[in-house]
Amino acid sequence: QVQLVESGGGLVQAGGSLRLSCAASGITFSIYDMGWYRQAPGKQRELVASITSDGWTNLGDSVKGRFTISRENAKRMVYLQMTSLKPEDTATYYCSANQIYWGKGTLVTVSS
Repeated sequence: QVQLVESGGGLVQAGGSLRLSCAASGITFSIYDMGWYRQAPGKQRELVASITSDGWTNLGDSVKGRFTISRENAKRMVYLQMTSLKPEDTATYYCSANQIYWGKGTLVTVSS
């Protein structure tokens, strides 16, 4: 059974930082491209950051310079380090493996 479990969300003031974690099980983690997506109320889900199985990263334009994605294959973990948070970063953040498997999400709320 495949499981992706996100953690680390919460309430933070604008300018603050959060680190999201995603724990994967039930898949051969190292061969999957992993991604973080977010969905704000009334908006479509969008890509925040992705990292290939080889470690190449891609960041959405709105988060470049502020967010970093990383992974630890031995621990089956993927992380999203978020800094200089803005109210517009408020959303539910989802972890995905190859856009096939999805976690249930973790809520990030940035207050102004």
